[in-house]
Amino acid sequence: VALTGPVGASPSSPRQLTSASLRQLVCVEGVATKVSTIKPKVVQSVHYCPTTTQHSSREYIDATDPHLGLNAVDTTGREIPDRVIYITPSVYPTKDKEGHALETEYGLSTFKDHQTIVLQEMPEKAPMGQLPRSVELVLDHDLVDRIKPGDRVRVVGTYRALAVSSNGQQSSSGVFRTVVLVNHVQTIGVSTSRLHFHENDVPNIKELAAQPNILDVLGRSVAPSIHGHDIIKKALVLQLLAGVEKNLENGTHLRGDINILMVGDPSTAKSQLLRSAMTIAPLAVSTTGKGSSGVGLTAAVTSDPDTRERRLEAGAMVLADRGLVCVDEFDKMGENDRVAIHEAMEQQTVTIAKAGIHASLNARCAVLAAANPVYGQYDRRRKIQENIGLPDSLLSRFDLLFVVLDQMDPETDRLIAAHVIGGHRYRDDDGEDDESDDDQEHSPPQSIWQRRRRNAATNEDALTHDFLRKYLHYAKSRVSPVLTEAAREFIAQKYAEMRSRQDDRTLPITARSLETVIRLATAHAKARLNATVEHEDCVVAMDLLSFALYH
Repeated sequence: VALTGPVGASPSSPRQLTSASLRQLVCVEGVATKVSTIKPKVVQSVHYCPTTTQHSSREYIDATDPHLGLNAVDTTGREIPDRVIYITPSVYPTKDKEGHALETEYGLSTFKDHQTIVLQEMPEKAPMGQLPRSVELVLDHDLVDRIKPGDRVRVVGTYRALAVSSNGQQSSSGVFRTVVLVNHVQTIGVSTSRLHFHENDVPNIKELAAQPNILDVLGRSVAPSIHGHDIIKKALVLQLLAGVEKNLENGTHLRGDINILMVGDPSTAKSQLLRSAMTIAPLAVSTTGKGSSGVGLTAAVTSDPDTRERRLEAGAMVLADRGLVCVDEFDKMGENDRVAIHEAMEQQTVTIAKAGIHASLNARCAVLAAANPVYGQYDRRRKIQENIGLPDSLLSRFDLLFVVLDQMDPETDRLIAAHVIGGHRYRDDDGEDDESDDDQEHSPPQSIWQRRRRNAATNEDALTHDFLRKYLHYAKSRVSPVLTEAAREFIAQKYAEMRSRQDDRTLPITARSLETVIRLATAHAKARLNATVEHEDCVVAMDLLSFALYH
């Protein structure tokens, strides 16, 4: 086989596989959603005839055999068209040519491992408003059991059409079933292929990180069209940066992801903040409370149409591994469905024990949820817990809980109105709307600052959306800060003070609150590109937590 150019340099998604790709070597990227069990498939059967005391053997080749290559050929070397390829022979022989009964010698027969997997296109690459496409993969021999549900993989193989329908019968229609016969599997991380760093981006990032008010700058750059909510925007930045995940030698797993819940009146920009965080995060999966079930969020056990066997199907939190899950209308979710995400939020795994399948899947994702109060509007005469209406077991799994109120203040209302109207008046010099170009691979490096509106204050500068994504990706992946001794003592002292306070608060103060401070301080150290968590990081973390608890 002669190949020119790097294989997999420009991998395609299942949506791009068409009839022109048939009988070609293709490289496909996606998320494994359905994984079948491993089955033995017969390659050569050996039979014994007690009457004649003779042994006979028979070989089996079907259209999913990778040895057929790009073009299938028969024993004489002639090419076989796709419509002729079928299981040859289709059944085990029970009698020889003379009608004598045959016994199968299973110990002498040859089998191979066989597995089928459904690969779905990545959620962030699926076009808006369209269902994600998928393609079936066929794995044999040593490639089986290399992929789990929810894994992001890149596979190389031959794209073929089978003249066999899904129930194993010969297809009588002109529509064929297509599969990829895989000969290489590579597991990949969260795709950041949309980020193209220019040569002056890294110096700009390091120069910006040296500023003392870096978190203020990053917070202003999140959803600049929304006025106010400065503390919540800073919390979203720290959530996108995340803390440091720890796996101790004794098997203990300490999560580094930060979970945030926003509860408040209607029309307080909660959903807008969710959408803004989704556009910034490299991997984000969106769902709503009413539109998702417990198994849809975690994992489901479904029936395989081919073999009628049970198989695992990954849910939203498993598909968002190493990413962000945004749940809007969190209060509308059913009680049974809400319980299903308890384990995924703290242990960051999804354990399934149903229909004879016991499996544990990774769900290492941050959760950003928005909910309305129980009575629609926030009732100030009632306690906070009565307004929120969620159990403490679920609330303690959220690191930060923000109560967003629609306060009637003439001065604040005037500022919000001026901000919204100014956004409508904001135009480019040529009168066009200011829209960012998604495809900036070949464009020259631009300014890292958004152009300010007229009459805007100097300290209201915000970063461009593209540069903000680059900064957060660079800071999250390059630095893993560790706690200093001064930071440890400060956190321990403040935690003891919080436990002794008897004020009315939004969240219960537990040992999880202590880990929350550590995660927030670590994320702030990442924002400064600092390798150690220092006293100033802990002060910012405590201010954020105090605002969320007592505001």
